Amino acid sequence: METVSILKMEDKKSLNLRDPPIILRFFSIHYSRKITSFFFGAWLALWPFLFEKINKTKVVFSGDSIPAREERVLLIANHRTEVDWMYLWDLALRKGRIGSIKYILKSSLMRLPVFGWSFHIMEFIPVERRWEVDGLIMHQMLSSFKDPRDPLWLALFPEGTDFTEQKCIRSQKYAAENGLPILKNVLLPKTKGLFACLEELKDSLDAVYDITIGYKHRCPTFFDNACGVEPSEVHIHVRRIPIKDIPTSEDKIGSWLLDTFSLKDKLLSDFYLRGHFPREGTESGLSTVKCLMNLLGVIALTSLCTFLTFFSSGWFIMYVSLVCAYLATATYLHIRPCPLLAM
Repeated sequence: METVSILKMEDKKSLNLRDPPIILRFFSIHYSRKITSFFFGAWLALWPFLFEKINKTKVVFSGDSIPAREERVLLIANHRTEVDWMYLWDLALRKGRIGSIKYILKSSLMRLPVFGWSFHIMEFIPVERRWEVDGLIMHQMLSSFKDPRDPLWLALFPEGTDFTEQKCIRSQKYAAENGLPILKNVLLPKTKGLFACLEELKDSLDAVYDITIGYKHRCPTFFDNACGVEPSEVHIHVRRIPIKDIPTSEDKIGSWLLDTFSLKDKLLSDFYLRGHFPREGTESGLSTVKCLMNLLGVIALTSLCTFLTFFSSGWFIMYVSLVCAYLATATYLHIRPCPLLAM
């Protein structure tokens, strides 16, 4: 029952807290992002609280320690199941960046009611998995992420889809036919998305975080996550690569990415054999007190917004209705207003 309550509460809160970022974006993209990061960060922080404190999933971090200072980074991760992206929130929360994380994700997710609108406001990049369509959208959105004042964690899954045995067989067949490494635990990565990110953002990034995710004892679905069935443990290995060590040409980036995924494949083979990644214990557990304070804050704010929506004046209800109509249209048509003033 606790899990269901949290999920319902998130839907209500996200519906009501869209208004300030929408209005502010007409005047300043920078300050709109700050308020979006604050409100949606509180909302997203409920998920690690659900995973780790309520469902008792053990999240173990290993590899390189991420610097405490603020960094603008690109995250690349293996895509083992449909919920990998949600566990990146556990890392982002520990580093104070949960409201600043953005994803490159399939466009069908942007059409989800409520959640799709949230993804639009948080500036997730939708892709169709066809470069002739995706290239222009990616470059347009990436070019708006260059402001060094804006914290940025941009997450990319270079495999382009989640891992299954059937997809792995097709990937291995392609690799054998083209003289590429035969990978057992990941799919062959695609280069174009990563190259586009680096081409647009390299001068404003500090590092690339290479994330490898492993699960015990089986890979979870979304409903496994939400209901606390699986996984019992999530292991997240982090490798920090300074941006100056990343090649610049597309061919060299392709070779570097293939080497990176070959290393992931070996890491995962060792993980399935030994049950852990090397150099564990790089991050501490979540603070229960802070999680509960955030939960109480979300409940209070949600209650206030819900009261105003349903029991306030007719003008306020009309305003909320117009905001929802705008969000539905803007998300479907990929509309992002330009600021009227430079702030």
